[in-house]
Amino acid sequence: MQLLNTLYVTLPDSHLRLDNDTVRLLVGDETRLRVPLHHLGAVVCFGAVGVSVPLMHRLADDGIALVLLDAAGRFKARLEGATTGNVLLRSAQHRTSTDPDFALRMARRIVAGKLRNQRQVLLRGAREAKDADDRKLLTRAAQDIAASLRALPAAQTLDALRGLEGEAARTCFAALSRLLRPELREHFAMDGRTRRPPRDRMNALLSFLYSMWAHDCRSACEAAGLDPQVGYLHALRPGRPALALDLLEEFRPVADSLALTLVNRLQLSHEDFDEREGGAVLLRDEARKRVVVAFQERKQEVLTHPLLAESIPLGVVPLVQARLLARAVRGDVPQYEPFAMR
Repeated sequence: MQLLNTLYVTLPDSHLRLDNDTVRLLVGDETRLRVPLHHLGAVVCFGAVGVSVPLMHRLADDGIALVLLDAAGRFKARLEGATTGNVLLRSAQHRTSTDPDFALRMARRIVAGKLRNQRQVLLRGAREAKDADDRKLLTRAAQDIAASLRALPAAQTLDALRGLEGEAARTCFAALSRLLRPELREHFAMDGRTRRPPRDRMNALLSFLYSMWAHDCRSACEAAGLDPQVGYLHALRPGRPALALDLLEEFRPVADSLALTLVNRLQLSHEDFDEREGGAVLLRDEARKRVVVAFQERKQEVLTHPLLAESIPLGVVPLVQARLLARAVRGDVPQYEPFAMR
């Protein structure tokens, strides 16, 4: 599929080769797609995709990046020629990250995306709730997050913005148990968000899902040519992928939704968790494998991207969002548009 001048190759055992001034995609001997090279800014390959050496040379000559990801979407390598805009993109990223006004505007967009998606999860739960008290509480929580959204423009510092984000997060986590089936709430009760280590089963599950989304967001930043260490909302610290964590924020509610599904559909039970000395709660190995499978299946679900109006798998969305973010960093678009859940 082709999005934002990027060719994403997800077909297993496919092969890319140069055909005059086009890229030809083959599965076996069958040609599935031809794309003129002048339409492309990057080629992103998932898993076992073959790329001919002549095509690699031509991509390098034309300044088209070749990005290699594993089948799960994790970054492996990026091949670029001697002439590339990547240094200009990273220069712009480093410059804008130290521009207080730009950083605040970008961080505000990131937080707004997260809050909108949190609100969507709560509103969907309120519509589906069978109990009137649950419906009332979920609706009120969604209204409180909407109030936080309206307050974002007035936040004039990153600390104020982080305060609004934290308040909305507490509201969302306090309401999550109302999205569980009543008979499961005792075993999956949450007393707010806890991590390092998680102190209850739901927090353990959320931490694991957030970690997998964080890996995908870091890969997406690398694939787009961005520096995953230099962010806007999250403070810079040695070894911390601040930009990947920025991008992760809008996907946390997606992880919340999957966690609720796994519990409500009895794909996980309270017996799938170990309680350690000191109060830490962790997923058992077999349960972790089931969560990984569910996560990969969820990423294969096709949705219509709200901005591009294109049908794409959920797993490709972080790659698209990273490219949209890169456009905003370069100044190609007025502002970054975060992903919106439906």
